[in-house]
Amino acid sequence: MTTYNRQHGFSLIELLIALIVFSVGLLAVAGLQTVSKQANFEALQRTAGSQIAYGLLEDMRVNGDAIDTYLAAGEIGGGSRGGEPAPNCKGVSECNSAQKAAHDLWFWEQALDGNFEMNDNVGAGGLVLPTLCVGGPVGGGAGIYTVTIAWRGTTSLTNGNASACGTAGGNYGAANEFRRIMQIPTYIDPTL
Repeated sequence: MTTYNRQHGFSLIELLIALIVFSVGLLAVAGLQTVSKQANFEALQRTAGSQIAYGLLEDMRVNGDAIDTYLAAGEIGGGSRGGEPAPNCKGVSECNSAQKAAHDLWFWEQALDGNFEMNDNVGAGGLVLPTLCVGGPVGGGAGIYTVTIAWRGTTSLTNGNASACGTAGGNYGAANEFRRIMQIPTYIDPTL
């Protein structure tokens, strides 16, 4: 007579090991989700900064007569430009080149701060603690003009960029380790 050793189902140990392996896998997926959301947010900030920088550079190219006004703007962001300048240079309002430059700088600061998307009267669509700087040839002649945008990132990084845009405010950590910057250079000849 032969006896057969039959197993019926899982033992409790096997079930516990399977649950531990499954839990470790779920924790890895949750960690990946967090990293993915962080990377997506950083990419969104970079995209918004790029659109703002290119928009301002195009306004500078079109309004070459007031290139000195753009260069003299200093650091903008966080409402530093104040209220909308008059005239508003839209529609039927006629503006000279300096008025248009002042309005352009105000407009792009509003975009930078996210004031075109409001949530409880607070700008919700812009960059986190943004600063924008315009650089170019002294005297505003033909040459390379650069729009630099700085904002606060989500993780600390070693920042090796020499640009001083936004470093004085203390918004980006003690050693600016949370500062992210984007520099967009282009050639502009204001006489064209």
